[in-house]
Amino acid sequence: MTAKTILLDGNSLTREQLVAVARQGLRVELDEVQLKRVQRAADFLADKVSCGEPTYGVTTGFGSNADKLLGAHRLRDELPGGNPDKPEGTLLEELQHNLITTHAVCVGKPFAPDVVRAMLVIRINTLMRGHSGIRVETLKALTAMLNAGIVPVVPEKGSVGASGDLAPLSHLAIVLLGGGEAFYQGERLPGAEALKRAGLAPIRLSFKEGLALNNGTAQMLATAALALDELEHLLELADLAAAMTLDAFAGRSGALRPEVHALRPHPGQVDAAAHVRELLAGSTLVDIPYHLVPRFKQWSAEAWADPSDQALTFDIGWDWVPANQRHGREAFYARFLPFKGGKKHQPQDAYCLRCMPQVHGAVRDAWAQACRVIDVELNAVTDNPLIFPDAEDAQFIEEQVISAGHFHGMPLALAMSYVKAAIPVLASISERRLNKLVDPATNDGLPAFLTGNEDGTDSGFMIVQYTAAALVNDLATRAHPASVYSVPTSANAEDHVSMGANEARHVLEMMEDLSHVLALELYTAAQALDFRQAMLNAACRLASKGDWQTLAGKVSNAPREGHAHYAQFVEEVQQLTAALANVGDFHAGEAVRKAHDALRKRIGFMARDRAMDGDVRTVCELVRQRAFAK
Repeated sequence: MTAKTILLDGNSLTREQLVAVARQGLRVELDEVQLKRVQRAADFLADKVSCGEPTYGVTTGFGSNADKLLGAHRLRDELPGGNPDKPEGTLLEELQHNLITTHAVCVGKPFAPDVVRAMLVIRINTLMRGHSGIRVETLKALTAMLNAGIVPVVPEKGSVGASGDLAPLSHLAIVLLGGGEAFYQGERLPGAEALKRAGLAPIRLSFKEGLALNNGTAQMLATAALALDELEHLLELADLAAAMTLDAFAGRSGALRPEVHALRPHPGQVDAAAHVRELLAGSTLVDIPYHLVPRFKQWSAEAWADPSDQALTFDIGWDWVPANQRHGREAFYARFLPFKGGKKHQPQDAYCLRCMPQVHGAVRDAWAQACRVIDVELNAVTDNPLIFPDAEDAQFIEEQVISAGHFHGMPLALAMSYVKAAIPVLASISERRLNKLVDPATNDGLPAFLTGNEDGTDSGFMIVQYTAAALVNDLATRAHPASVYSVPTSANAEDHVSMGANEARHVLEMMEDLSHVLALELYTAAQALDFRQAMLNAACRLASKGDWQTLAGKVSNAPREGHAHYAQFVEEVQQLTAALANVGDFHAGEAVRKAHDALRKRIGFMARDRAMDGDVRTVCELVRQRAFAK
């Protein structure tokens, strides 16, 4: 076995391995010890059939046809002149063949290759447990199809999630019989032709092998596992976007402190707070004093005297608070200088920033719960009936071939309903942060829509928020749980179904819109961060020249010389000048800076309006490629 091969034994498949086979094309091998158990169950079943024991799905029909026992020969063989439509093989083989061919009735566009490959891995792994009755040669044929790169065409819609994913799994299996369609080397072909080009031959199914191949939760599990892999990445990205936005706001870190979250230690909340603290490490923007932060003012030709500053697209300013307007707030002004710039004089940020650990953390917990369910299901037996060839003291076949309900997808369905409800929440808080960045009423002194707009012709990032809002609404309207609405099937033999296949498919589809919302926040936060750092550092350069009078020219409400408050104003503006001169440089956290640099290599700062569609495509593609991952 090589580093590019995964060993399947029915007991140890992980989500990471599944994703590697599905998306990176790794091959699989079958554990030889487990193959002996597989053959043991197949041999046991063949022996019981030879003894004439009635067995569901082997010598009986399926579902509501379970009361129909198969005879020794076809009734149509008794027609004068024989059966004109006599198929090949025995009745028992015909039963399994027909189960696959008649159940492959899904509709819609085909699943992506990674989903289908994941379905194949899951199906092979569960059959390796040795409780399904499939023969070793059939299991090896399924494995060969996967390793050869044959991807059966499986339309997306048609499973109700009990008895498992019957219809899509039949599309998966029908290619093994030489039917259906498959993609091979990028070409869509008849199933038989795909097998032929790969050097493989169709197979004929034996006892219960049709049931073993199409009775299980592989579609919902495959889509769920791939969705959770995407969500794991997007949870990290959401924290990064939030950290960049917090830096762009020069926000407050108190709500992230570990002692705070120790008092309400939900695991996801604790992890989210710790991760954002890590991303902000090294920031000189977070928790800076209010009075150091200037507010944006529109650029004018007289804004900057120094030639090195005349290329700036903004001006900056503060308001001075006279002593007679500080009553009742003396303690505050003993700590902070009496200059109102961009930051509001309040001890807490808006909910979209302050409550980020609680919201992101709750989504993390939903993800973690779903992962727990998926990890169990990856190594579970989910077909029916279950075969226990080594059951002790068994007197009747019903004690060794047991009809149960492991194909029912409700554990997966409910877990994915939880995730499904969480996705719009993560998108919504991201959109709220984006909106706060572009709204001059809430963005703490940044320019409206993050553009200078001195001539009144620029819209800036206005419509970026529109797109994010549209995506959030779309996600919210798709978040209704499919699992709460069972539609009975099979003439009410299957009178309660999970709809887990729809649930997991919806979640996987919703990942793209969620990624786009987070990408738009990153795109917007990078623009805001550039403005915040440029404005602060322009103030520092002005102060570093030691010319308090020039800095005083940026202050509104200043008293004139000779006014009773003038001496106090001079003293305080000199203190502001000294404080700014001593800062050195304002910058974001190290991890935020790296993400910002990665984005800026592909998308430049937008000093004036330009076509933004290319920028949006680029940032969405960067997110899809996981360019901001650790």
